[in-house]
Amino acid sequence: MDGARKRAQGWWADGWPCLPFLAAGLVGTQPAALFQPDSTRPLGPPAYALVVVAALALAGRSRPGMVLTINGAAVAAYLAAGYPFGPILLTVPAAMYYVAAAWPVGRAVAVVAADFGVLVVALYAKTLAEDGIGSVNVFAWGAIALAALASGITVRLRREAAAGLRTEQARRMASEERLRMAQDLHDTIGHGLAAIAMQAGVALHMLDRDVTEARHALEAVRATSREGLDSLRAGLERLRGDQPARRGPVPDRPGLDLLDELADRVRTAGVELDVDLQPDLHLARPVEEAVFRIVREALTNVLRHAGAVPARVVVRRDGDDLLVEVTDTGARAEAGPGPAAPGGLGIRGMRAQAERLGGKMEAGPLPGGGFAVRALLPMEAGT
Repeated sequence: MDGARKRAQGWWADGWPCLPFLAAGLVGTQPAALFQPDSTRPLGPPAYALVVVAALALAGRSRPGMVLTINGAAVAAYLAAGYPFGPILLTVPAAMYYVAAAWPVGRAVAVVAADFGVLVVALYAKTLAEDGIGSVNVFAWGAIALAALASGITVRLRREAAAGLRTEQARRMASEERLRMAQDLHDTIGHGLAAIAMQAGVALHMLDRDVTEARHALEAVRATSREGLDSLRAGLERLRGDQPARRGPVPDRPGLDLLDELADRVRTAGVELDVDLQPDLHLARPVEEAVFRIVREALTNVLRHAGAVPARVVVRRDGDDLLVEVTDTGARAEAGPGPAAPGGLGIRGMRAQAERLGGKMEAGPLPGGGFAVRALLPMEAGT
């Protein structure tokens, strides 16, 4: 039943444009004949049959070659038989338009030219005895055929351009999504591995001195490993296009409510971390996500490059902007006298988070030692 309904809907979608031409042919042919008393042959059932065939041929517009062939044969037979000019001629540019809108330009021009040539022969067969009007009709209908051809070609080119634009947009969106997923995996897994490395180092350092502290560090390694595996599994499921349930320490929509959990995990790794979060901040969700991701990546860099050193996170208003600042006092071997190199994926990711909201981000060594990440985000971004 559903298949029959879909076929009927397809037939209707293709066939309904022929109805106005059919109605015009059946209703308007006789009045048009009244103004042509010199027509060589009066109207009759065969004439109306050709009118119906010429109009109904337009119902197969999904097969423009068939439409043009049937329509051209019906109209040529009508003219060659000597019937008076009428609404049947309106179907000709419509059939030509279908071909021009569906086929490549060269092929469409060749087929339309052949159809027009057949109609010209039929037209001269009809007007052979009507001196003075045959050439006028040829030129007039030649202009009409060219207009139909040009209209169809224009529509086809625009349709192809729109399809190409949609394809390019889809390709760009897919590329951006892949980059976003890669950045998410880098941030979540990178943070977990950096914390694990720090916690394992603490465990090794304390193993011979304080077994209890070493045990706590190893338990933290185990918990962080599990969280990292859950995050990796969730990321891979998203890459495969699955719809995973929420799991792992970092949800799909992180926010300020998770900063405390993030800070505890960093402290467990041995970093003396101070978090200065201004209370009663009412931020749009995209801004909250950007704040969390920037802070997480900055703290990950502290774990990777500075080790167990004091660090500070500041999130507060700064005029019309939101200040996000992460500083530490550790020395980085790779830190030179200038700003941080922009080539790292983490720094590029933080900068992209800020710039996506219309903000800016700077990262580099501090004059007195240490490193700072500073971002300014518009407070109203994403609203």
